[in-house]
Amino acid sequence: MYQYVLFDLDGTLTDSREGITKSVQYALAKMGIDEPNLASLEHFIGPPLYDEFRRCYGFDEAQAKQAVAAYRERFGEIGWKENLLFDGVPTLLETLHAAGKKLAIASSKPTVFVQKILQLFDIAPYFDAVSGATLDGTISTKTQVVEQALTMLAVADRREAVLVGDRFHDVEGADACSIDCVGVTFGFGGLEELQQAGARHIAQNFSQLTELLLH
Repeated sequence: MYQYVLFDLDGTLTDSREGITKSVQYALAKMGIDEPNLASLEHFIGPPLYDEFRRCYGFDEAQAKQAVAAYRERFGEIGWKENLLFDGVPTLLETLHAAGKKLAIASSKPTVFVQKILQLFDIAPYFDAVSGATLDGTISTKTQVVEQALTMLAVADRREAVLVGDRFHDVEGADACSIDCVGVTFGFGGLEELQQAGARHIAQNFSQLTELLLH
């Protein structure tokens, strides 16, 4: 039975599509790239921004850092508020909390933004630890934020910990930290991506997720 439950944020607890894609669009415009199709930017939801800018646009290190800084200009002002809490999240968190589970966030988003979003939706009190990326990039990967969360929770037996996420990065990060991963298909990755990544369990709705986490 899982005693420690770590949650990804974007695509797992919240629908952050609008704020992220519009902020990426803004950053690309600053870099001289016009991208009118927001849907084509949804791959930025989940992985570290720096990596995605380099992978998809061939930016060098300096350009990628410049793009991330431009993204944060917009996201820090309004993008973080262009967000929706998935239906079922408060009930899930309340149920897990009542069952005595220790909960944490493990997000590749900078901690400062994670905390603002948790407070925006009034779910911050449910979490015993909030692990996010650092603004200077020293902690940025999913593996790093998961490891940081496990340390914050003082997890002794990693068989008692699980990460809930919607992308293959979540599965890989959990695996690198020797914990299980529950993939959720209502986010931005989908069933095929999660299966190919090797998620230990897959939940298609909050009812299934609750059952898995309480089992």
